[in-house]
Amino acid sequence: MAGSTLGTIFRITTWGESHGKGLGVVIDGCPAGLSLCEADIQRFLDRRKPGQSKYTTARQEADTAEILSGVFEGRTTGTPISVVVYNRDQRSKDYGEIASCYRPGHADFTFDQKYGFRDYRGGGRSSGRETIGRVAAGAVAAKILGKLGISLLTYTKSIGPVEISPTRFDAAQIAENPLCMPDAAAAENAQNYLDACMADQNSSGGVIECIVRGMPAGIGDPVFEKLDANLAKAILSVGAVKGFEIGDGFDVAKATGKSNNDAFRAEGKTIVKTTNHAGGILGGISDAGDIVLRAAIKPTPSIASPQQTVTRGGEEREISICGRHDPVIVPRAVVVIEAMTALTLVDALFLNMSARMDALEAFYR
Repeated sequence: MAGSTLGTIFRITTWGESHGKGLGVVIDGCPAGLSLCEADIQRFLDRRKPGQSKYTTARQEADTAEILSGVFEGRTTGTPISVVVYNRDQRSKDYGEIASCYRPGHADFTFDQKYGFRDYRGGGRSSGRETIGRVAAGAVAAKILGKLGISLLTYTKSIGPVEISPTRFDAAQIAENPLCMPDAAAAENAQNYLDACMADQNSSGGVIECIVRGMPAGIGDPVFEKLDANLAKAILSVGAVKGFEIGDGFDVAKATGKSNNDAFRAEGKTIVKTTNHAGGILGGISDAGDIVLRAAIKPTPSIASPQQTVTRGGEEREISICGRHDPVIVPRAVVVIEAMTALTLVDALFLNMSARMDALEAFYR
């Protein structure tokens, strides 16, 4: 199976299945000398692990990270870093009822059409649990960005019809409520909405927003390797993501040139923009403004309500999905979106080191 590797210089390959022995990632291209330990990775994994509230799956997994290679005496060695997380609480029997039919909204049908078989135990390679490897690698990427003065703030912007208010924005609230919303009032309203969905054996989607601060100008390329295009690919590679926006996103279709263009001005010898409708990227290249991106997350497809489907042989039937599933994926996906953003930015920064001759001369002389 191709397609499990991301990046050019800072390169990751994820592996494993939802109900296999474990999952993990191999990170290649990380510079030597980065301070790194399992606790650095664990902090990220803890943000996506299950069983943290009634709005996440009841599957009890500690998701404990173990570094197998690439780190010696607390620092990276420059060789591939391998990280594994072992599965401890998989219940494959919960999926016995759907072994012969396709779950609506899942990759069961398309995976079967491509490969001629499928791992019905939680979706196998198509499961959201695959993102463990991404998040582990993203923790390393985020640490590299931090060393360069680049930070990421990622949170739930909306769940269903409930959206945060800019006037009540409080970043401290992200860690204070189970929905990762920087707005206490919106979080309470969203929880009431989710309670109603759960009572109706239903699920909800939402929007995640990520703000990158400190990204220097000049990162990215103007044609096929645009920074925003690569961010879009990385974010859309997350299974639950069905939409991507950067800057004003789809609102630009309703704007005019006068309202959408970001004017420039000088602050001493520094050139800055007066607004940021572009979301920190112009012509595929970073402009030193905040990079602002959003991901639209679909409702959890595994719901207890009866749904119409067919068996592999084409026989129609009705199913109700059993097992342990999130009524909303959004809160646990926040760190996944942050990880994919960090991975894309680190690779772009590394690629940029060979863009200019004067930079190469300054580095090697």
